[in-house]
Amino acid sequence: MTILLAALRVLLWAAGIAAVVVMVTNWPSRLDLRLAMRYMKSRRSSRLLSLITVIAVGGVTVGVMALVIVLGVMNGLQNDLREKILVVNPHLRVLTYGEGLRLDDWRDVLAKVRSTKGVAAAAPFVLTQGLISAGHDYAEGVAVIGVETDTGSRAVTSLPHHFTKGDLSFRTTQPGVDGVIAIGTRLASKLSAYPGDVVTMVAPVGSSFNRSLGTFVPKYRRYEVTGLFETGMYDYDNSYVVMRREAAQDFAGLGGAVTGLEVRLAQPEQANAFAAALESQLGYPYRALDWQLQNRSLFSALELEKLAMGFVVFLICIVAAFNVVGTLTMVVRDKTREIGILLAMGMPRGAIRRIFLAQGVFIGLVGTVLGATLGLIVGASVNRGHLIPIDPSIYFIDHLPVLTEPLDALAVVAASLLIATLAPLYPSLQAARLDPVRAIRYE
Repeated sequence: MTILLAALRVLLWAAGIAAVVVMVTNWPSRLDLRLAMRYMKSRRSSRLLSLITVIAVGGVTVGVMALVIVLGVMNGLQNDLREKILVVNPHLRVLTYGEGLRLDDWRDVLAKVRSTKGVAAAAPFVLTQGLISAGHDYAEGVAVIGVETDTGSRAVTSLPHHFTKGDLSFRTTQPGVDGVIAIGTRLASKLSAYPGDVVTMVAPVGSSFNRSLGTFVPKYRRYEVTGLFETGMYDYDNSYVVMRREAAQDFAGLGGAVTGLEVRLAQPEQANAFAAALESQLGYPYRALDWQLQNRSLFSALELEKLAMGFVVFLICIVAAFNVVGTLTMVVRDKTREIGILLAMGMPRGAIRRIFLAQGVFIGLVGTVLGATLGLIVGASVNRGHLIPIDPSIYFIDHLPVLTEPLDALAVVAASLLIATLAPLYPSLQAARLDPVRAIRYE
């Protein structure tokens, strides 16, 4: 894959240099431009472009618009997934090596992490699993997360900002319960459990041996639902339960230990380098996992898909380039008599070449500008209006996001102009090579 990308970059650089050389050595004069514009117009009406010119411009427009929209969709998927993942997952997690996955001296480690430059916030967390039931025969496996009591001002993640009811203050209103929890809206719908209801949870650890029964009896906990959150991420809303850190320690049987520390960074894009530096600072047995490393397979797949989709749609631009070549070839055949007359009158062959080259570049330029503009408008409309809903159980998100990056748009425009510069080179050379005697023999 790396070799392929390197070869592609070399090819693009070579094509770009060739295009610059072509434009510098064939810069048209005012007369060349006037003749090029005249040849693109219809014979019947000098005010209208010919049909083949409109078709050629339309082909470039469709190709550029499709490429801008596709790249915007892939960028939108990456950005939306990144934002959804970071709703519950922090920028960085500090864990320990070993089978227990527990951090006993977390207070000392937390003090060191908070004093590290670049850390915006840090807090202990508990991560475990359990079974939840709302008093029915149906039980659901869930991921249990224990966090610090927070209403959003000092939270490590953005979860407090996605609550539809309640918050992370974990205040109970019913006596006789073991604690309070917040659950996702989809999980609440499945269990028919809403704020004020009491649910039962079973922990995978902490079972006690009953001598009379001769087997282990699981330990049950009763929790009051006090909050609902909706992140837009299907997995989170469907299977996550959030509770107070102390209650999660008791539920997971960790005692005074925690699973690890979660860290919010001032510069999330540098999480990989920061994790390596923090891990070196803390030393063994501590390790730091950044959000990019934990979701590397997902984002690598999206990057590959973006590259593949961009290449496939780029073929539309190549087809449009062949359309431009065909258009200029037809123009050359149609204007053979005029070309012969110009050559017989003493016009240099280089000027003939520049006329048709300018015509092809103009077609590519107009099509590129129209395509890029329409692509940006369509992408923005789809993104703002949520016009294309998708199944969140499959794609993690509920609508098709479109985010057009300026660099991607500029790359599309540059590639299209590159093709528009090189494509008309062959028909323009053929026009310059015409024999004036043969061109006007039968005229």
